[in-house]
Amino acid sequence: MAILETTHLTKQYQMGKVTVNALDGVDFTVEKGEFVAIMGPSGSGKSTLMYMLGGLDKPSDGEVTLAGKKLSVLSDHNTTIVRRRNVGFVFQFYNLLPTLSAEENIALPLLIDGKHPKEYRAKLDQLLDLVSLTDRRHHKPDQLSGGQQQRVAIARALITDPAIVLADEPTGNLDSKSGEEILKLLRRSCDEYQQTIVMVTHDAKAASFADRIVFLKDGKIVGQIKLDKSRNTQEILKRLAQLES
Repeated sequence: MAILETTHLTKQYQMGKVTVNALDGVDFTVEKGEFVAIMGPSGSGKSTLMYMLGGLDKPSDGEVTLAGKKLSVLSDHNTTIVRRRNVGFVFQFYNLLPTLSAEENIALPLLIDGKHPKEYRAKLDQLLDLVSLTDRRHHKPDQLSGGQQQRVAIARALITDPAIVLADEPTGNLDSKSGEEILKLLRRSCDEYQQTIVMVTHDAKAASFADRIVFLKDGKIVGQIKLDKSRNTQEILKRLAQLES
């Protein structure tokens, strides 16, 4: 079952008299419970694709179908509702509110959607346990390490039981040990809770945690590989080198 699908997705920017094809006819499908990594050189269109997938920007042409809903036919308001209820976002720089505790930051999407966090106490407790922050639930971001803050961000992305989590360089601001903990957490949410994840990354080690890697170049999908349990980082690096040559 496809949770996310794009058809001939195109995004053009005008830079003076030059038209830049940030995305050029991308056809892309993500199945329920799948963990997909998107890789490619700088300027290949990775972040642009992420914005399109999450309904944060509109394509010049083509279609994004998210959880069965075609975004092109929705008003801005309805697109916001679909995004709020179906997409969890994890960014490189955490984007936590500094005045809120860990559990308040996690519960924030519920408040924005007009729901009372008390009704989700069991879910909140489950997520705090999942990200190993039960004993830090009342700490504010400046009392947490970078890795702990990113774990809060992941729990926040999961609190609404989204159809898909979009992660943009989630380990890019972390040391290698903290980064690996975050990747294991994303992998666990996929394996144990059938969470669907799409992650943009430039790091082959990070991409090795995925089930499938999609390679972008010049706004086009130019290849993909499915990973077995060995998750061979050298094979990923080899494919990246071929892409960039």
